[in-house]
Amino acid sequence: MSPTEQLPLFPLGTVLFPGLMLPLHLFEERYRLLIRDLLDRPEPRRFGVVAIEFGHEVGAGAAQRLAEVGCVAEVHGVTALEDGRFDIVTVGADRFRFKGVDDSLPYLRTDAELLPDEAGSDAAPHAARVAHLFQHYRDRLAAAGGEVAAPIDLPADPVRLSYLVAAAAVLDLHTKQRLLEAEDAAVRLRIEEELLVRETRLLNAVPAVPASQFIDGGVHLN
Repeated sequence: MSPTEQLPLFPLGTVLFPGLMLPLHLFEERYRLLIRDLLDRPEPRRFGVVAIEFGHEVGAGAAQRLAEVGCVAEVHGVTALEDGRFDIVTVGADRFRFKGVDDSLPYLRTDAELLPDEAGSDAAPHAARVAHLFQHYRDRLAAAGGEVAAPIDLPADPVRLSYLVAAAAVLDLHTKQRLLEAEDAAVRLRIEEELLVRETRLLNAVPAVPASQFIDGGVHLN
């Protein structure tokens, strides 16, 4: 049976992957309370980031439907601002699945089932193929006018590579969520092979791409 952990939940219009950094600017009172509660606990300080499948991060109709699989965010840095807001830096840790939420506090909580991260069958050859396709994809994206980050040292580990490519490629939220939910790295890498071939063909066929960040290094607002 998979281990479980009670986690505060932070719905966002993005997908967090294990090993990737996510800065957040917290201004809503419920999330200020969340981080204050976490700061009263010993390290590691963790909460769950889940993608919003329908709704918005703030305001009317916020987070009406959440993805069932999310990623634990470990807090690695907190800056308290004079007006009560917080700037925090988090790093993705375990994937988790939840089926229900506790809304007795201003922010949501869940008993999260932590999911394993396994390489899967024949992950190594798929990793080599994805690494090659990813570098070619980056070259084509840059040539087409996309915003490409500085050169990336790709990890040899198939699990880490699968998450880095999932986070770095310019894909819609639904596709990124599908990659997060993949059973293991081998499955995720096989999906990425197909996606990278498709996206590179599109870049070859279209002279320019819409302006977008290749890796989103900006601060997400709650």
